[in-house]
Amino acid sequence: MFNLFNKKTNIQKLDAEYRKLLAEAHKLSTVNRKLSDSKIVEANEIAKQIESIQMQNN
Repeated sequence: MFNLFNKKTNIQKLDAEYRKLLAEAHKLSTVNRKLSDSKIVEANEIAKQIESIQMQNN
C-alpha cells in the first residue's frame, strides 16, 4: 500500500530504465529508425546487466 519508504533494488532501477528505453524506441520507430535502433541496443545492454546480477544472486 505504502511503497513510499521502500528503497528500490538495483534490479528494479535497471528494469525501470529498460522499460523506459524500450518505450522510447517504440515511439521513435516511426520517426527515426536509426535512433530507435540505438535505444534498443542500450536496452539490451541493461538487460544483460540485469541478467548478470540475477546470476550472481543465485
